[in-house]
This record gives sequence, structure tokens and C-alpha cells, in this order.
Amino acid sequence: MTTWGLILETTVGLGERKHTEAYVMAHVEGPRETALAELEKRARAYSPEHPRSPKRRRLFRSGDGFLLVIDGAWQSHATRFAVAELMDDTDRPPPAKAVGAGPASEGARRVPALEPKPVTPTLPTMTVERDEDGVPVKPAWLGRTDLA
Repeated sequence: MTTWGLILETTVGLGERKHTEAYVMAHVEGPRETALAELEKRARAYSPEHPRSPKRRRLFRSGDGFLLVIDGAWQSHATRFAVAELMDDTDRPPPAKAVGAGPASEGARRVPALEPKPVTPTLPTMTVERDEDGVPVKPAWLGRTDLA
């Protein structure tokens, strides 16, 4: 059975930090038409963060999904919704073995990669003199030479 990804591409940030990010909203198994129907429901219900005061909202259908254009007071914001067939996923669990199937050959068996556990460095503990309210008597930044 085919697995479809429901993809959302939207503009985030403001000013010079504005950029496009893509998100996988969900996965749908079945025919492409089922995935497109679910994508359309999500596109119609989607409410982006920007613009804060929308003046006009338009939803367009394209070949593989939808384009939502919302006009704001100063700018228009676009969000693209697409349906795409999932071809590979490194985080997908291996498929379940069919009942009655013989053991797989040794060469075909997948061995999960072991990931190293992150090491958290231990910092030396320091006792800080505090007043009766628990506030440090000497601020931590006082005496630092790396602050300008």
C-alpha cells in the first residue's frame, strides 16, 4: 500500500530573517485521491501565524496540492500544501515479518545502527554566598573580563 506525505511549506520569520520551512503534517496510506482529500481538508482549516490581520484568503488547487495566499495589510503570505509519495524514511520501523515466512538470509538481515549516547560534561560545583531571600550577594557577571 502506498504511503503519502502531506507536506506544508510556509514562510516563517519577519524582515531579513524571513525564510521558507517545510513540515510533514501527516502520513496517509491508500490511493492518491484519499491523500488529496485529506490535504484539502487541512488546507481549508489551516490558519497561519502571519498575516495577523488578514484581508483576503484564496485557496488554489495545483497538480500535486494546494496554494493558500493570504493578503495582509502590508504583504501577502503564501503556504503551499503538497501530497508526495513516501519513497524512503530512515526513521521508519522495519516491516513486520509475515506469519509463516522462513528466516531471512544472514546477508539480508538489517542490523540497527547504534548511536553514541551524548556525554554531558560535569561542571564543578561552586558555593555562592546568598542573602536570606536566596539572591546571590555578588552577581555572577561581576568581575568577568569577557563582557564588553
